[in-house]
Amino acid sequence: MGITAFEDHAPDAPYITAYDERHHHTYWRLLDAAEEKADWQEVVRIIFGMDPAAEPGRAMTVYDTHLARARWMCERGYRHYLQP
Repeated sequence: MGITAFEDHAPDAPYITAYDERHHHTYWRLLDAAEEKADWQEVVRIIFGMDPAAEPGRAMTVYDTHLARARWMCERGYRHYLQP
């Protein structure tokens, strides 16, 4: 599996975007990691392929915005997949 390109900020639109469609597996991985209380820096290294020591601000932004989007998908975004 190839490395997928990630934006620094996950979408914050009130609807499912093409970016969400490409990265929904990433969202589920982030939710699993958060549930397990995994260290965010390790998560960023594994999921996003980033070195949080080299770019701490950027790494935290990537993590925070993608985790927030993953939570939005669980709370509201999933409804998109229920529509015929």
